[in-house]
Amino acid sequence: MKLTIDISKYPLADNYIEPIKGFIDELNKFEELHIITNSLSTQVFGDYDEVMAALQACIKWSFERYGKVVFVVKFLHGDLRPES
Repeated sequence: MKLTIDISKYPLADNYIEPIKGFIDELNKFEELHIITNSLSTQVFGDYDEVMAALQACIKWSFERYGKVVFVVKFLHGDLRPES
């Protein structure tokens, strides 16, 4: 089953750019996923189990590295990548 997520990260710190970039860099380590980042959020496309495993690993990494942050995630069934 394919999955699309739209995720936004809101670090509860004055220096918010580094934690956001770090999270996106961690997500990009999962080569089996297709990732699109814009100024508002990051979209992740792929197999359900692979997306969820990456999301779990990256959120845990973020909490351990940066402490308190807020994640807002939308889950959509299917691969909803925009057409080029």
